[in-house]
Amino acid sequence: MQAKDKNIKVNCLLVDDEPLALDVITSYIDRVDGLDIIGKCANALDAFEVIQNRQVDLLFLDIQMPKLDGIDFIKSLPNPPKVIFTTAYREYAIEAFDVDAVDYLLKPIPFSRFLKAVGKAYQHLQFQVNLNASNTPMEVGPELKSMEAIFVRADKKMVKILLQEILYIESLKDYVLIHLPGKRIITKQKISYLEEKLPEDKFLRIHRSFLVSLDKIQAFSPSHVEINEKELPIGRSYKSTVNEILFSNTE
Repeated sequence: MQAKDKNIKVNCLLVDDEPLALDVITSYIDRVDGLDIIGKCANALDAFEVIQNRQVDLLFLDIQMPKLDGIDFIKSLPNPPKVIFTTAYREYAIEAFDVDAVDYLLKPIPFSRFLKAVGKAYQHLQFQVNLNASNTPMEVGPELKSMEAIFVRADKKMVKILLQEILYIESLKDYVLIHLPGKRIITKQKISYLEEKLPEDKFLRIHRSFLVSLDKIQAFSPSHVEINEKELPIGRSYKSTVNEILFSNTE
C-alpha cells in the first residue's frame, strides 16, 4: 500500500501488553509505505513517556492493559494523536468512538481490515496537512495562536470558525458552547484547552465557565462583562487579573 501523499510520514506508536499482538501489528506496518514505528510499549504509562518526547501521529492502542486502560489513557491526554484501538473485546466500541478513535479493530485482526483502518487514518492526517499548508489550523494544532480560524468537531464533521466571529465560549463540563452571531456550536472540548490555544491578546478567561473575545465586550463593571446584550460574570479568582486588563485598555 502506498501513502496517499509521499510527503506524509506517519510516526506510529504501538501499545499492547501482549507481545504477539505487537508482533502482528509490526508485521502489518512493515508492509505499508509511509508508516514508521517509533516505539512499542507494554502499558499506557510507558507510552505517555514516549508521547512527551517524540512526535506521535498514530497510536495502535490496546484497551485492557495493566496500570491504565487504553480509553482512560486517551482521555488523560490534552492533545492525543490519532488512535486506532486494537482489542479482543467488542463492548468498548461506543466508548472508543466517543474519544474520536479513527477505527476499532477486533483481534485477531485481518490484514485487509488493518489496511482499511490505516486508510481512514491517512484521510484524517491528510486533512490536517492540507489545512496546515493553507494556514488554517486544526482544533489540535499549536498553530492556533497565529491563525485566523479554527476547526472543531461538531455534528460528526469538522466546522470552520473564524476567530473574529467568536463572541464568547461557555464551558459545559466536557463540552463547550461557542457563541457566534445568531448561532451556537457545541463541541467536545475543555475550555482550558481553548484558552491555552487561542491568542491571549484577543481572548480572556473571565470565569471558570467563560472565555470571551476582548473585541466583543460592549461594557463591563468590576463584576460583569456585557457581550451581545448578555451579562457574563467575572469569577472571584479571575477578578483581579480581568479588571486590570480591562481597565488598562480604557486608558
